[in-house]
Amino acid sequence: MQPTQRLLMKGVFRKFRLTTKDANKGFYKGTGTGSMGRHTKYGGYIVEFDKVRTYVVPKNLDEFKLSPFVTKKMSPTFGFGSYQGQGLAGPKSPELYLSRWKAENGFD
Repeated sequence: MQPTQRLLMKGVFRKFRLTTKDANKGFYKGTGTGSMGRHTKYGGYIVEFDKVRTYVVPKNLDEFKLSPFVTKKMSPTFGFGSYQGQGLAGPKSPELYLSRWKAENGFD
């Protein structure tokens, strides 16, 4: 078996993205996010809050034109309150599932 022509070219392999298949068993790629603290010698972890990412919400979001992608038909649901009167099965009831599917998505 021979390598592809692209790999035979001198120095081209170094330009490819390094994967776990290309390195030895000790290679850990990670996600590039960095640490948010440090490990202790007893196995614990100390969060260093100067390393923790914080996101600042922009001002004047009331005038912002874009909105999150959430349907207007969705009503807020909290716990089992929306399943009252549906019997003991509650959210596991197949009849309830089919009736809600037809109510929200129409008939097939």
